[in-house]
Amino acid sequence: MKEIYLDNAATTPISQSVYEEMMDKYKNVYGNASTLYGLGREAHTLMENSREVIAKSINADVDDIIFTSGGTEGDNTAIVQSALARQSLGKHIITTAIEHEAVLKPLEYLEGLGFEVTYLPVDEHGNMSIDDFKAALRDDTILVTIMSGNNEVGTVMPIHEIGEILADHQAWFHTDAVQAYGLKDIDVQHDHIDLLSTSAHKINGPKMIGFLYKRNGINFTSFVKGGDQETKRRAGTENVPAIAGFARAVADITPEVKQERQAKYFEFKQYLVEQLTARGIDFEINGELNPDGLNHVFNIWLKDISTYVMQTNLDLAGIAVSGGSACTAGSIEPSHVLTAMFGEDSPRISESIRISFGIENTKEDLDRLVDAIDKTVQRLKRKEA
Repeated sequence: MKEIYLDNAATTPISQSVYEEMMDKYKNVYGNASTLYGLGREAHTLMENSREVIAKSINADVDDIIFTSGGTEGDNTAIVQSALARQSLGKHIITTAIEHEAVLKPLEYLEGLGFEVTYLPVDEHGNMSIDDFKAALRDDTILVTIMSGNNEVGTVMPIHEIGEILADHQAWFHTDAVQAYGLKDIDVQHDHIDLLSTSAHKINGPKMIGFLYKRNGINFTSFVKGGDQETKRRAGTENVPAIAGFARAVADITPEVKQERQAKYFEFKQYLVEQLTARGIDFEINGELNPDGLNHVFNIWLKDISTYVMQTNLDLAGIAVSGGSACTAGSIEPSHVLTAMFGEDSPRISESIRISFGIENTKEDLDRLVDAIDKTVQRLKRKEA
């Protein structure tokens, strides 16, 4: 039985072109990019060519791209180092209640150091209010960190509007673009973004490689201490084959490909709504059926069926989806995203699953998913009867 992978918001399978690029570089370009002899210079040139490809993808200056180990390091670096560098100007930070843990945990750390964090609420579709943001912004606000798109429900945040408001404010603007990068157009100049973090494994690239965009003039000390790599901005020997693989993944996502994928994934969402409705399955969408959202993420409430039960039954059927909850140390904890959207007493937070599409998925995969959900619902109904 073919395994069906529908958890692409968690990670994506590496593409064939990326695999081939990396295998070639592992074998043939193994020099340390910081050395001066031929093999090192070859590795350095490859790394800088990759940096140029990645910078172009967000309309950034090539010197403003710092390679990291991924989104978590990028988020931590941008948030913690910005706050520590700017605390003489104020200690107030603004974010939303539905950020990824890679943003929330550093903010929690900073609160322990005396910083004040405003967590903007969201509505039942996961949307934040610009009016709430304006009301929260203060003279002593030094950092705003708001994700480009949400990883659980696919809501896209008003990044351009936020950037314009902050253009004449002292606060630096950071966005976690891990889910949006590769699916939504991002222009750091047009959107007045100062700091942006992302990760290759979300776009069919390798794990443990990402980048942090840091606008020229945004200054703080290196988060990772050690050597002088990345022009003294991030210590550690660069993973050149992974960097090359990341650049290959980025180059594969042309504007036309990006548009095609968004359209395909929105069709998948519509198709699932039609098929689940036709089967008489009692469900509701968490978020919106909005073509302008992150269309690879589809979160649904399956009424009266626990996340654990549905996820387990789908796993037994050879289908991988994510729960609407995060599994931590063997226990199911409520999703902070769904809790922020619907309240801690809502049954949605323990009865929802996240389905997320990728480049290898087909409508036949969705048919298998619908069949498996339907069989699980019918079996549970018979048990209750």
